[in-house]
Amino acid sequence: MVEVIYEDNHILVCVKPQNVPSQSDSSGDMDMLSMVKDYIKQKYNKPGNVYVGLVHRLDRVTGGLMVFAKTSKAAKRLSEEIALHEMNKRYLAVCHGELKDNSGKLVNFLKKDASKNIVTVVSKSAVNAKRAELDYTVVAKKDQLSLVEIALHTGRSHQIRVQLSYAGAPLYGDHKYNDAKAGNLALWAYKLSFVHPTKKEKMTFIYYPPNEKPWNYFEKEINNIK
Repeated sequence: MVEVIYEDNHILVCVKPQNVPSQSDSSGDMDMLSMVKDYIKQKYNKPGNVYVGLVHRLDRVTGGLMVFAKTSKAAKRLSEEIALHEMNKRYLAVCHGELKDNSGKLVNFLKKDASKNIVTVVSKSAVNAKRAELDYTVVAKKDQLSLVEIALHTGRSHQIRVQLSYAGAPLYGDHKYNDAKAGNLALWAYKLSFVHPTKKEKMTFIYYPPNEKPWNYFEKEINNIK
């Protein structure tokens, strides 16, 4: 069942659960793109194939807001916004330890090993190195954990997880870049802003992470974030 936050003739904004891929992959697990297509097909009793444009992705282990295009025109315009860095995506993360400063910018060069699905920080001159940039603000600290708000400026694979781990604050529940033993990855795409592809109006959506460990440690702080 797709949790729809907003829908009109051109776009659909919904919540991707954690551990669900954005689109089909080798696992064969049900993915968000297929779920959205099924939702539209059933809701509007559409025969045959249903068009849904995937304009951005979230990593499988990351939950939160996604926007899908319901027309090719909307897909083209939303993709242009993303290419021009005009779509604003904000994330919340719970990290172990503390970052050096309460707010700042992280810039690294990342390289992905596709065979192992691992991303590492490398030198700028490394072959296939890609620049990764984000801004962060530490919202609260509690019991050796930090609640961090993140604004992405590039969309590299595993970017937030790798950059924060490299900065000494690995994410809670990260089995790949931390020695976490249990729990879901504490990374959530909570805020999404963009210009509507046809109405040309600025739209902003907010959906907070589930009230479970470790998010519930910061329930009050999270509910005050806008």
